[in-house]
Amino acid sequence: MTRAANMPPPILEEWPAILLVRPQMGENIGAVARAMLNFGLTQLRLVEPRDRWPNSKAYAVASGADRVLDNAKLEWSLAPALADATMVLAATARPRELEKPVWGPSEAAEKLRAAIAAGERPVILFGPERDGLTSDEVARADAILTHPVNPGFASLNLAQAVCVFCYAYGEARIG
Repeated sequence: MTRAANMPPPILEEWPAILLVRPQMGENIGAVARAMLNFGLTQLRLVEPRDRWPNSKAYAVASGADRVLDNAKLEWSLAPALADATMVLAATARPRELEKPVWGPSEAAEKLRAAIAAGERPVILFGPERDGLTSDEVARADAILTHPVNPGFASLNLAQAVCVFCYAYGEARIG
């Protein structure tokens, strides 16, 4: 795909990385890639995707965000997927009995931008569509990312949850 001469160059940021833990549907992975690239994020990691990878349904839904999918890193356990991370956030809507800071999308975006400027390499964990992250996975994080959703219906689709964060991260770039 070529860009028009009057278009600015694309924003392509390596950090933060988005890590999908046990994603169940290729379509959601594609929608995540599309949301990421819309806001300039390029590093996608997958741990134990349910469906075969690479996945044609992911590419169909990504609608041109192929560069994110082509460069996605695939791992079969969480430890190697986090090996180069110096900061980890876990996205969850469930209250946990953990002593960790809890940040909304805007606060997380601002803190991550400052951390990246200081040389950190943050990764944000998003859990599987059905059950979310386990308590053990959340325990690996330095902080919790939570979205201000209806407490009586905190059920965002995986791609929607990533998109809300990516929007806040993009907004922090210009804010």
